[in-house]
Amino acid sequence: MSKRIHVAVGIVINPQKQILLAKRHDHLHQGGKWEFPGGKVETNESVSDALVRELKEEVNLDVNSTTEFMDISHDYPDKHVRLDIHLVTDFSGNASGMEGQQVKWVAIQSLNEYEFPEANKPILEKLFNLDL
Repeated sequence: MSKRIHVAVGIVINPQKQILLAKRHDHLHQGGKWEFPGGKVETNESVSDALVRELKEEVNLDVNSTTEFMDISHDYPDKHVRLDIHLVTDFSGNASGMEGQQVKWVAIQSLNEYEFPEANKPILEKLFNLDL
C-alpha cells in the first residue's frame, strides 16, 4: 500500500496580488517543479499550526492567520497525498528559500508558465477563477 501524507499548503498572496512559489529540489519527489510552500502536518497539529511552522522554516515568513481554501486528495504511483490548502494574506517578513530552494513571487495570470506537480492542477484552476 502506498504512503499517505497529509500536507498543509499555503497560497501566500502579497499586497501586489502575487503568489509565492518555491521550486522543489531536483532530488525530491516531483523535483524541479514549482509548488506552493508548505509541508507535512504532524500528529496532533492543526493544519493552520503546521502551515505557520512550515512557512517559517521553509521561506522565513511570519504568518498571523490562514483561511481554508480547498482540500485535495491525489494518488501518485508511489504515494497518496492529501493537500489541505489555505490562503495566507496576513503575514510579515521577506520570503527567502531557507533550505536553499528558489522562491519567486508570481502574478496569478503568469502561473501557467510554471510546471507544477499534477496534484496542484485543481488549485491552479481555482486560483485563476479567484477575484483577488
